Amino acid sequence: MDSRFQQEIEQLRLTLLHMAALAERSLSTAIRSFFERDVELARQVIAGDHEINLLEIDIDKRSLRLLALEQPMARDLRFIVGCMRISIDLERVGDQAVNIAQRAVFLSKRPPLPPLPAMEQLADTALDMLMSVIQALIHESIQEANDVCHMDDTADELNVTVLRNLLDYMVKEVPAVERAVETIIAARCLERAADQATNIAESVIFIVRGVNIKHGCEE
Repeated sequence: MDSRFQQEIEQLRLTLLHMAALAERSLSTAIRSFFERDVELARQVIAGDHEINLLEIDIDKRSLRLLALEQPMARDLRFIVGCMRISIDLERVGDQAVNIAQRAVFLSKRPPLPPLPAMEQLADTALDMLMSVIQALIHESIQEANDVCHMDDTADELNVTVLRNLLDYMVKEVPAVERAVETIIAARCLERAADQATNIAESVIFIVRGVNIKHGCEE
């Protein structure tokens, strides 16, 4: 019985890591599609979101079955609950990637805006946070998870910078308002993806230490 339970726990872990890899690839591809103005890449992201959604459902089913039939305790219980939390955030990362890809499709048909260094930095930060938190999950590392938490302020500040830059630009270039608004939406999606990476980091700490630090990082 114990051996079967541990096998199911391991399968749950592998399913979660597969979902994490797909979410990372989706966000990375969406970012490329946005900056490279590549419609084909954007369509790949949109089409691939269904698989991420199905994995969230699968993780839910596996987790609920384990909770109902095995009545796990301590670390195993935290792991199962943590997997359910993390799968929700990974699914939302996938949604943000789709939103960015949709903006990429729209903007690819219109003249490009001037370069926005803060937008590129925000994209790099959000993707780095997601990649780092997946490593924290794999290694069950509190330090790596905390590092991700502390990057969230940078993402927030870059999002504000993008917003200010584009608002200033819209005042001077009224015909560019629609394109600027779409870019602001994409920046907001990147900032939300960073938030979701932070949520995953908090779940990693919950799994490892049994401490709930939701809405705040460890000092």
